[in-house]
Amino acid sequence: MNPWFETVAEAQRRAKKRLPKSVYGALIAGSERGQTIEDNQAAFTELGFAPHVAGPIGERDQSTTVLGQPLSMPVMISPTGVQAVHPDGEVAVARAAAARGIAMALSSFASKPVEEVIAANPSTFFQLYWCGGKDDILARMDRAKKAGAVGLILTLDWSFSHGRDWGSPVIPEKLDLRTMVKFAPQTLARPRWLATYLRSGHIPDLTAPNMAVGGAPAPGFFGAYGEWMGTPAPDWDDVRWICEQWDGPVLLKGVMRVDDARRAVDAGVAGISVSNHGGNNLDGTPAAIRALPVLADAVGGEIEVLLDGGIRRGSDVVKAVALGARAVLIGRAYLWGLAANGQAGVENVLDILRGGIDSALLGLRKTKVTDLTRDDIVVPEGFTRALGVPEGARDTVSA
Repeated sequence: MNPWFETVAEAQRRAKKRLPKSVYGALIAGSERGQTIEDNQAAFTELGFAPHVAGPIGERDQSTTVLGQPLSMPVMISPTGVQAVHPDGEVAVARAAAARGIAMALSSFASKPVEEVIAANPSTFFQLYWCGGKDDILARMDRAKKAGAVGLILTLDWSFSHGRDWGSPVIPEKLDLRTMVKFAPQTLARPRWLATYLRSGHIPDLTAPNMAVGGAPAPGFFGAYGEWMGTPAPDWDDVRWICEQWDGPVLLKGVMRVDDARRAVDAGVAGISVSNHGGNNLDGTPAAIRALPVLADAVGGEIEVLLDGGIRRGSDVVKAVALGARAVLIGRAYLWGLAANGQAGVENVLDILRGGIDSALLGLRKTKVTDLTRDDIVVPEGFTRALGVPEGARDTVSA
């Protein structure tokens, strides 16, 4: 089989064929009925383009910046948790991102230490959960800062929903001999995935090394997850405290409401990511792209606004940027590329997005991605969701 693939959909098909059932199921994720995960992608199909038939057709410039970091295109790697997708995990992703000139975001629940990932891509943001006591949180932040992280991504949206109508994947707490025997039928049915790990000399790592504090061993994923679930939820004073302690750009991820966006500005964040946690959080939350225009109108003049959720092609990126996003973050798309062909597969996905962005810019007769405006997009009536807009301000916010 030709290792190159031409669409993210093909990368997903190859990932499904290559990965054990439980591993692939963890990538699909979603929650409850799956309404939000479906809408994240479906909403993009409701948006159209308004192309020009004449105009400049020179070389297109996709470059931009996010929180001071130069990007060769308006795409970033979104933080995702423990990866049993490929033995090189986040390091392979970081190398691919660096090779294509974009920034990386590393999850607290990643399978590779922050030091190794930043060595592979110096333009790396560290993603932080509000987990444990403040001393623990400070220790994780300090470690990321010393490793060279260029910014912090704070993720606060989570409802810890576990039920899925299509069934949740079975994920072991650790890979001991008994567990490996139990999962042998799945792994033997995917010989190429198994061979990749055998050649590396390692088994999938289900620990979270970036959650370790004070020289303690890396906790298992479920141990770290349990601590997170048991930590009292933060308030806006805690968000302000994080910004003060980090002393650098902080991006708040998971914002879907105007009132939250304004509180985030008051707390001192440098940017927000309009996101519903990839549909893995509170099912029934609208697609992120539906909330983007209102949030961009509300705070885009004060902080940077990004979008995370549902990106599968370059034209999706262009739609998001035209509706007010500085850039987008991708998650499942690069994980499927990683599963399909390691670092080269991630680079393949990024090349697909770059090609799609270029094609859309050509059709719209735009020479710079930063020149995109809402006039380039056909937005149907009722598309936008104005969440958390005060009653008296609804007339002043686009909806």
